[in-house]
Amino acid sequence: MADNYLEKKMEAYQSRKPSGMKKANMPPKTRRVFVTGGAAGIGKAIVKAFRSAGHRVAFCDKDETAGKETALRTGTDFYHVDVSDKEALENCMQQIFADWGDIDIIINNAGISQFSPITETSVEDFDRILSVNLRPAYITSRQLAIHRQSQETPNRFGRIVNICSTRYLMSEPGSEGYAASKGGIYSLTHALALSLTKWQITVNSIAPGWIQTHDYDRLLPEDHAMHPSGRVGKPEDIARTCLFICQEENDFINGENITVDGGMTKKMIY
Repeated sequence: MADNYLEKKMEAYQSRKPSGMKKANMPPKTRRVFVTGGAAGIGKAIVKAFRSAGHRVAFCDKDETAGKETALRTGTDFYHVDVSDKEALENCMQQIFADWGDIDIIINNAGISQFSPITETSVEDFDRILSVNLRPAYITSRQLAIHRQSQETPNRFGRIVNICSTRYLMSEPGSEGYAASKGGIYSLTHALALSLTKWQITVNSIAPGWIQTHDYDRLLPEDHAMHPSGRVGKPEDIARTCLFICQEENDFINGENITVDGGMTKKMIY
């Protein structure tokens, strides 16, 4: 009787396999993606990756010339916005909401890296770095939450990815503003993950290590050799990680920070 029972269970399982396989082979859904700082560097690679995957993509950047060129080459929508301008960033998102109805994925990538001795770094300089690297991630996340709260028909998919840095846990002299902003991104990420759960929005961050955004072929052999992975990182390494986090089936990754640095932060140096 036991053997017969197991055979029937196996037959039932086998009968379900074709429909399961068919579902697994279905093409991914087209998502609506918004990227900050998408005109060049890592942001540009993220814009290209999501567009190449068939998604609808809009991005903002303060560099109007580079932004228009990237939009033209990728078939995406560009908004000329300085993310440190709260009203401009909010207006940009409101326009996208009006055009698209909603945003499924936000990649908070915009950032500046300005290093200077602490005695030569004014409080205004410090505030400026935070206004570009940290505050916009809160603004965009808040705007998405407000929009989702107003919807009559809930959107049960949402992803926010904040670009952090390995400098959230390691530093060098003269990097106070940058380190503080990336440490803030790290902590803001897990706070947002809990606050946005009611709208089915997961929030994660990525901490890049050395990512060479230009003149990669001019790097020295020793630059690559110092990395356990044997090479310096490329913007596409971060873009692929964004795509992975934003896959529909990866909703169990939430409130996490993923380090993408070729193993450097695991390397003993003393």
